[in-house]
Amino acid sequence: MTDRDALKRQVGEQAAAMVEDGMVVGLGTGSTAACFIDSLIARVRDGLSIVGIPTSERSAAQAQQGGIRLGSFATYRHIDIAIDGADEITRSTLDLTKGLGGALLREKIVASAARRLVIIADDEKLVDHLCQRCPVPVEVTQFGWELTRARLADLGADAIRRTTQSGTPYITDGGNYIIDCAFSATPDAAALEARMKRTVGVIETGFFIGMAECAIIAGAHGITTIRP
Repeated sequence: MTDRDALKRQVGEQAAAMVEDGMVVGLGTGSTAACFIDSLIARVRDGLSIVGIPTSERSAAQAQQGGIRLGSFATYRHIDIAIDGADEITRSTLDLTKGLGGALLREKIVASAARRLVIIADDEKLVDHLCQRCPVPVEVTQFGWELTRARLADLGADAIRRTTQSGTPYITDGGNYIIDCAFSATPDAAALEARMKRTVGVIETGFFIGMAECAIIAGAHGITTIRP
């Protein structure tokens, strides 16, 4: 285990300690979120009683195998706390880019239902503005994706349909495509998201604006908590 892996595990443990008995918990997706779920599994085995709502099939499988009871929005309308990773985190506002792991739609549904959204990540994810270190993923319908991609390109994006390592189109858990949109200039993320979501064929974007309560960050000097 590398030092960074150890820090991710510590961040996961710290986030898991925020979960209280009886809570409905949003279970994020990604390597750091997986550390959180592992820590939560340990607490459940020690007697913690919670319900988890996962943001991906991967997280659902991990949680279920570890003994976490899973629920859905058919039963629960609110989530007490959602804990997830991010691909970019702005230092000043905690606006986020998410979705490089392909789960952005479910992640945003869970985040929007959560009373508290806590982000866990390493310090490499901290940026001054969104789209600085990675493109913003945009989930789109398979039908007409070529037209949707062209319209996203008209917004100034280098818009590329995501593929798997074998070269086939990447398909999300919801059965959709992802267009990764890179920008050469710093965008106004909130305004850009509004324009993207007015584009027919766009289901959801990977911009999470003003949603995070805090971020627990692992770095070379240990763990810090950042608030907007």
